[in-house]
Amino acid sequence: MTMPSPKSSVVKPSLNTKFHIDYEWWEKSSPDDLRVYLRSHLPQDQQDRINPTAEAHMVDFVDPNTGEVLKMDELRLAIKLAAEAPDFINEHISLVDSVFRVFLKNNNIPLSPKQLAELTGRPAETILKTLSGKRIYQGIRPYLK
Repeated sequence: MTMPSPKSSVVKPSLNTKFHIDYEWWEKSSPDDLRVYLRSHLPQDQQDRINPTAEAHMVDFVDPNTGEVLKMDELRLAIKLAAEAPDFINEHISLVDSVFRVFLKNNNIPLSPKQLAELTGRPAETILKTLSGKRIYQGIRPYLK
């Protein structure tokens, strides 16, 4: 008599599995590297202005849609403004950087490879294959509720 194999606690991601930036992964891995990596997504003039190792300097940001005043560190504000540029996500950057920038632009709202394909211009199957492997790229992981 054969016994059924135990169910895996890990579900294999599909084209409909939602992914996000797992900031806890960054905290465990290397929180200082996150600031350096985030800074690399800025235009060169802004990269030169922001010190990657300095303590976060907080600034007020007024949301143009709601009028709400938000406290943001200088780097996050620079990323938010850079993400508004039409070429922030483009075919000249790596697939992982392109996906990461989508999450930066959309406030890390989880998206599936199908949705990411529409926003990056990259094939959904390639996105899935890249993000569902054993290696975790820049903290992009399946979103587990």
